[in-house]
Amino acid sequence: MIPMLDLKRELADIGDKIKKAVCESIDETKFVLGPNVKQFEEKAANYLGTKYAVGVGSGTDALHLALRAAGVKEGDEVITTPFTFIATAEAIAYCGAKPVFVDINPDTMNIDAKLLAGTVTDKTKAVLPVHLFGNPCEMDEIVKIARDNDLLIVEDCAQSFGATFKDKQTGAIGDVGCYSFFPSKNLGCYGDGGLIATNDEKIYNEIIALRNHGSYKRYYHDKIGYNSRLDDIQAAILNVKLDLLDKFNDDRIEIANKYKENMGDCVQYQKITPGSKHVYHQFSVTAENRGNIISELQKHDIASAIYYPVPLHLQKSFSYLKYRSGDFPNAEMLASRIFSLPINPYLEDEEITIISEIVKLAAK
Repeated sequence: MIPMLDLKRELADIGDKIKKAVCESIDETKFVLGPNVKQFEEKAANYLGTKYAVGVGSGTDALHLALRAAGVKEGDEVITTPFTFIATAEAIAYCGAKPVFVDINPDTMNIDAKLLAGTVTDKTKAVLPVHLFGNPCEMDEIVKIARDNDLLIVEDCAQSFGATFKDKQTGAIGDVGCYSFFPSKNLGCYGDGGLIATNDEKIYNEIIALRNHGSYKRYYHDKIGYNSRLDDIQAAILNVKLDLLDKFNDDRIEIANKYKENMGDCVQYQKITPGSKHVYHQFSVTAENRGNIISELQKHDIASAIYYPVPLHLQKSFSYLKYRSGDFPNAEMLASRIFSLPINPYLEDEEITIISEIVKLAAK
């Protein structure tokens, strides 16, 4: 069996460090907003190059609270991509705002920045680009359009911790960056967790209150908030893994390059945005005969996955937006052809070769 992600190999490698950090957190008995959370927030802000970083309960919460803190409210519109995990658009809906979708560039698989300007209305409050699978968006164009139209930029970096666009970390380019630490992520904890990064002091102060029941001071509640706090045990794990992130990301890049070298042109690859460092949260490719390839992989007990089989504009939960099939042809085409192969820092050369050979044979 070759899984998509092998956390057991990770534990065999760094488990002693993880267990030590967890035991120390337990011994400290400060489980909510404890010392590891503060340490991780400082380390993450330093790594990302932002003034502030705030740990929250999940990546979904990070998006929701960031939009709330940035002032997105009922009646506003937020522009985003239809080809992403549902949390991106859910967070917009949580605020009472309307998700407005823009088709993707089929090569990069990210929102097509050239289409953004034509979607802006007098109700548009923000742009929410998603750095899909760890591939940064074309941020120069997105920033220009946002600034020209006085729009906020909230970056969805759930899959891109450590990815860079022109030497700037994703999440440190717009007004707010949102990260997920779901266990499968490049920087993952052993449960749920998230982070919001910003250079805006006002947004930072809003998030501090929103994540903790609207409170700056215990039992004094300035607004209606939420219970969304990164817990100390997860922060202890993240403190260990953040120190290893660059190495793990470099390993992912090396594995992706080996896949490409081995498979040649039998599939189409996600094109890296020029000037970017793609960190390959997923190694996603496209092929017209996807079903045959996946079937052959299954016969050899090799995992694969389809991210994402149904674009958001065609999801039942967003039917109220009145989008139709054909509205975003690139996203729909990609959904019918995309699949992801195993990638993680512990994937061995022999496994890469086996997977590549099966894909090549099945793709003919």
